[in-house]
Amino acid sequence: MDYKQSLHSSLRSAWIIIKLVIPIYILAEVLYYYNILSYISFLVEPLTSLLDLPKETALSIISGMFLNIYAAIAFAAPLELTPKQWTILAIFLGICHSLVVETAVMKKIGISNVYSISLRVIVGFVVAFIATFIPDKLFVDTISSVVVERKVYENLFDVLKNSFFDSIYLTFQIIVLISLIILFMDFIKSRDFIKKFEKNISRNFSIFVGMILGITYGAGILIKESKSGALSKKDIFIIGTFLMICHAIIEDTLLFVIFNANAYVIVLFRVTFAIIFTLLLLNLYKKI
Repeated sequence: MDYKQSLHSSLRSAWIIIKLVIPIYILAEVLYYYNILSYISFLVEPLTSLLDLPKETALSIISGMFLNIYAAIAFAAPLELTPKQWTILAIFLGICHSLVVETAVMKKIGISNVYSISLRVIVGFVVAFIATFIPDKLFVDTISSVVVERKVYENLFDVLKNSFFDSIYLTFQIIVLISLIILFMDFIKSRDFIKKFEKNISRNFSIFVGMILGITYGAGILIKESKSGALSKKDIFIIGTFLMICHAIIEDTLLFVIFNANAYVIVLFRVTFAIIFTLLLLNLYKKI
């Protein structure tokens, strides 16, 4: 295992997180202070309402869908969401995030942009909506939370000062978590069984890699195998569909667990519905 490479990856990720989380977190506090969020929340208010989320999560959802989960968390962190709300948000954004980048990745393995975006938005909403019916008692504060209590600010300077220090604390926690995840992922990639299976790709292994290491890494394997002909177009389409619903299950989940989201619910819902939808798609293929 190349620890120097892992360190470089961690530093690159840390810089990305710093550039995103700190300014976005401060911006979210300023918008909240001036009540500007109430004027733009109408963009996704029907969605937030059906998912039992406050309308102020509009920017979190929009930024998560079009940018990434770090931006979404930075916008949501100051909003005093409950563990259940964080869990619902995690399920939706876990399925439906980074649409611009990840749709382009899926396009490279032959999956159309329309299908990728439609699948992730629709399935993300449906699965998150089903999660709203889970009893509240299942969501308890079992992990130390960094949710910021809503403060009453006296002026803009007070907002900027407090939000800056809060954003630094949040950024530090995310960087530590991501660095540990990168170390763990690099350890997995360096194992002999991973290298062995990379030379003999199977559908199950492609799904496993995508679930654990993320859609980009999983799709990278699929791109290589699609060119070699080791996997059929049907296999690639089915695997790609599964991975769009359930990928990077460790990293995406743990980022929200920081805020007391229920990890078991997130993982269970994403894996279960990925399996269900993939099986339905397989049955449809048989009938065609």
